[in-house]
Order: sequence, then C-alpha cells, then structure tokens
Amino acid sequence: MKKRSKKSKIKLRIVLTLSAFLLIGAVVFLHANVTGVLKSIAEASMRSITTVAVNDAIYYTLSDHIRYEDLVAVERDEAGNIIAITSNSLQINRIARDAAYMSQQNLQTMSEGGIEVPLGALTGVEAWAGFGPKMNIKIIPISNVACRFVSEFDAAGINQTKHSIYLEIVADISIVMPSGTSNFASLTEVLICESVLLGKVPETYLQADIFGGGYTLAPAE
Repeated sequence: MKKRSKKSKIKLRIVLTLSAFLLIGAVVFLHANVTGVLKSIAEASMRSITTVAVNDAIYYTLSDHIRYEDLVAVERDEAGNIIAITSNSLQINRIARDAAYMSQQNLQTMSEGGIEVPLGALTGVEAWAGFGPKMNIKIIPISNVACRFVSEFDAAGINQTKHSIYLEIVADISIVMPSGTSNFASLTEVLICESVLLGKVPETYLQADIFGGGYTLAPAE
C-alpha cells in the first residue's frame, strides 16, 4: 500500500507540473496573440469614436458661422497694396480652447460604454476576429487634445492670392485595457474660411504662419 501511495503521489506531481506548464503556455499564447488583436480592435473603435467626437466639437464650436474678417485683418497702403496681415488672437484662442475642451468631453462621454469585441478575437487569429457574439470590454481612454489654426496661401490669378484658414485638431489617445495599453494619434483638419486677396502679398506672410502656436488641453485628472 505504501508503494502504491508513493507512486500515486509521483503521478499527482507529474500531472500538476504538466498542468502548470499548460497554464503558463496558455497565458503566454493569450498575451502574444490575443493582446495584439484586441489592441487592433480597440484602436480601430477609438479612431472612429475620435473622428465623430472631434467633428461634433468643431460643428458646435463653429456654429456661429465664422467669417474671414472675424479671424484676420488685412491692412493696405494708400495704393491698395497689402502691407500687413494680422490675426485676431482673442477669437482664435477662444475657438481653439472651446474645440479642444469639447473634443475631450465628447471622447470621455462616447467611450464610457466601452467597446464591443467579437468573441472570435479571443482566439488570437485575425481572420476570426470578426466572428462570434460580441462582448463588452471596458476601456480607460486618456486623451491629450491640441488645436491650432494654420493658413495656406495659393496663387489665384494676377495679383490675386487665395488665403485659406484651417483648424487642425490632434488628439493623442492612450487606451488602457486589461490586455495592455495602446497609443495612437488622430489628426482632423477642417477648412474654416477663405478669401481671395487682391494685390501683392508680402513674401514674409507667404512663408510664415500668421497664427503662431496653438492650444493644448491636457488629460483630465
């Protein structure tokens, strides 16, 4: 009986050891394969959410129909030549601040419900990632939104220059999930207004950004 008991203990140890190796192997497989697929799905979902959040923020921020004259003042001499182009820094900073704030608020609100991930994603095989019933995965998005105005001058004819003004929003997103963290940046550029300037534009304005820097909204605590 003692010999049998000793053999049983040895067999039990072997079974436990093999089970431990299998468990470790499964964990390694999940980390190496499933994590990558989940990150790809989460990033794709958050890119879609970010696009909608930023576009909605721009729409509401610019609902007052901003005109070219609201953002830029053009000074001319007595002959009608352009001598200076200056920006309305107060208005520009207000729009950039509001767009950044609303973009971040939209991102937080729209991501509260988590993301839907097909059960096939747990296999770690990308070809099966879109199959099976969907499960909800909670995520913690950390966003850093930067807004800035950029301008572009293009020749529009003899002594005519088209001045286009864009609002550029860059959202740096970090997604914290149980499977790991994913980081990406989303750029949205929207044409705000444009005008055709009559007369020669000084070279210094054609080669420089009249708006300077931008507005950055740090991640919410």
